[in-house]
Amino acid sequence: MAASVHVEPDVAFIEEVMSSGGAGLKKCFQCATCSAVCELSPEDAPFPRRQMIAAQWGLKEKVIGDPALWLCHDCGDCSRSCPRGARPSDTLGALRQAAIGHFAVPRMLAKAAGNPKALVLLLLVPALIFAAIALWAPKSGAAGPEFANVFPIGAIEPLFFLVAGLVIVAFATGITRFVRTLRASGASAPILASLPAAVKEILAHSRFSKCSRSGNRRVGHLLTLWGFAGLAFMGTVVGIGTMAGIMQTPLALTNPLKIFANLCAVVILTGSIMLLANRIQDPAERAASTYFDWFFLLALVGVVATGIGSELLRLAKAVDVMYAVYFVHLVLIFALFLYAPYSKFAHFVYRTVAMAAVGRKS
Repeated sequence: MAASVHVEPDVAFIEEVMSSGGAGLKKCFQCATCSAVCELSPEDAPFPRRQMIAAQWGLKEKVIGDPALWLCHDCGDCSRSCPRGARPSDTLGALRQAAIGHFAVPRMLAKAAGNPKALVLLLLVPALIFAAIALWAPKSGAAGPEFANVFPIGAIEPLFFLVAGLVIVAFATGITRFVRTLRASGASAPILASLPAAVKEILAHSRFSKCSRSGNRRVGHLLTLWGFAGLAFMGTVVGIGTMAGIMQTPLALTNPLKIFANLCAVVILTGSIMLLANRIQDPAERAASTYFDWFFLLALVGVVATGIGSELLRLAKAVDVMYAVYFVHLVLIFALFLYAPYSKFAHFVYRTVAMAAVGRKS
C-alpha cells in the first residue's frame, strides 16, 4: 500500500496568482492541450500543464523554483487553443511575477512595483531627488540652453552610478536565491558553462520564432532588447567619460557616439511601439494584460520619447519646455533602473539564468 502524501495548499499564493493575471487558473481541467500545442515545451518536461496543476494546488515552493516558467516565452499559443479559456500563458506570467517577488530583495519594493496604488510614491521619490538637484546643486554655468545648467553632470552621473550599483546588488542577491531553488528542484546544468549558449539564445530569440502565432512580437522584442542594450552601453560609456573628464556633453550631433545613441533610440521606440500595438490590437491580450505588464513597457517608451523630445527641444532652444521634459526623462530613467529587479525587466535576467541552469539551447 502506497504511503499517503499530505498536501497543504497555500491559499494566499493561489489568490495572489489569480489576482495578478492568472484569473483563469481554476478553469483548467488538465486536458493537456496547452502542452500539446506548445512548440517550446520539451518532451521530457512539458509545460504549462504541470505548472497549472502546481498552481491550482497552491504549491508555491514547487512552482516558483520550476525553471520551465522561464522556458515559456509567453507567445500565447496555449491560451488561444485552450478549450476552457483558462489562458495558461497568463497564469505562467503571474507565476513569474510571483517568483520575482519571492526572490527579490527587499521584497517590499517588489510588492510596490507590482501595485498600481504605489505608482505615485515610486515616481515621487526620484521626482523629489531631481527637484532638489535642480534647486540646490551647483550649476555648470554653460552658455546657451544646456541641461547641465539646471541638472549638473557632477550630481547626475554619480547618482545614476549609485543606482546602478544598488540594482546590481539587488539582482545578484535575488539570482543567488533563485539558483539555490533551481538546484533544489533538480536543475543541474553548470550555469557558467551553459551561460554563453543561453545568452546567445536570448539575444537572437530563436526559440521565440517557433511560436506559431507570435506574429511580429519576436521582431518587437528583438528591437526593444537590442535598442535598450545599445542605449545602456552608450549611457555607461558617456557617463564614465564625463566623470573622468575626457568627454564633454552634450555631444555634437555628428559625433559617432551621438549618432549611434540616436539610432538606438529609434530602434527601441519602434520595437516598443510594435509591442504596445500588438497588445492593444488583440482584445484577449489587452484584457489579460496587468499593471505589471504595462509598467515596464510604458516606462521604457516614456524614457525614449522624453529623451528624443528633450533633445529636439534643446536644438529648438525652447528652454522652459526643454527642462520640464528633461526632468520627466530623468525621473523615468531613475524609476526604470532602480525598480528593474522587481519589474518585468527582470525577465531578461531570470530567463537567462534558468535556461543556463537546465542547459536548454533550443
